[in-house]
Order: sequence, then C-alpha cells, then structure tokens
Amino acid sequence: MTFFIFLVACGAAASTGLFFKPGAWYESLTKPGFTPPNWAFPVAWTTIYLLLAWAGYRLTLIPGSETVLALWAAQIALNTLWTPVFFGAHRIFAGMLIITLLWLVVAAMVVLALRLDVMTGLILFPYLVWLCVAAALNFSILRGNRT
Repeated sequence: MTFFIFLVACGAAASTGLFFKPGAWYESLTKPGFTPPNWAFPVAWTTIYLLLAWAGYRLTLIPGSETVLALWAAQIALNTLWTPVFFGAHRIFAGMLIITLLWLVVAAMVVLALRLDVMTGLILFPYLVWLCVAAALNFSILRGNRT
C-alpha cells in the first residue's frame, strides 16, 4: 500500500505534463544540440517516477530515514512546480531557479539515501543524472532565448 501512495504522488507530479504541454512555444525556442528527442522525455520521466516511488517505499522501511523522506517530499513538490512555471507561464529564468533548487535537494537526497541504504541511493541516482541534463537544457534555453 505504501508504494502506491508514493506512486500517486509521482503520478500527480507527472500529470502537470498533461496540462502544461511544451507546444509551439517550446518548439520555437532556440535549443542546444544536445536536446534529447521529444520521445525521450516521457520515457525518462516515467522511468524516474517509478524509481522514485520504489525508493520512497524502501525509505519507509529504513530506520532513521526521516530526513531523506522529507527531502523526497520537497523534491516532488519542486518537480511538480517546474512544469507549470516553465511550460505554462513560459518563465525560463524562474524554471532555472526551481530546477537548480530541485537538483540540490535531489543531490542531498541521493547522498543521504546512499548512507542509509546503497540500493536506495542507486535507485535514485538516474534521477540526478537526468536532472543534470534537464538543468543544462534549461540553462541553454535561458541563454539562447533572452528577450
């Protein structure tokens, strides 16, 4: 049951993509050459959300995981916020601030999770890697589309 609660939280975060789609605005932006193809985003995020739910569940089974679980809650909130700010409001700079804070929270979460349980930390690691790509993309879009 606990796994499904984490899965619902991840589903809620993912659902922002249904309401705030990239669309014509995003397509019109100048993007860097390392921009992943459009199909890669839903594949990556679906995988990450499943891993996040699994990691959250595992953390509930580990004594002393309260801080990491608090970071889990913070990251899902920031994750949920980024899409409407970037794609909905077209606020590239605000998106950069959010994704920077998200990266810091996830990095701390991964480090602390690794200290508690190596497997859980490793389950979270792809998220941090993908956030590196996403933050670099956000930054490149910010630099290339100043108006």
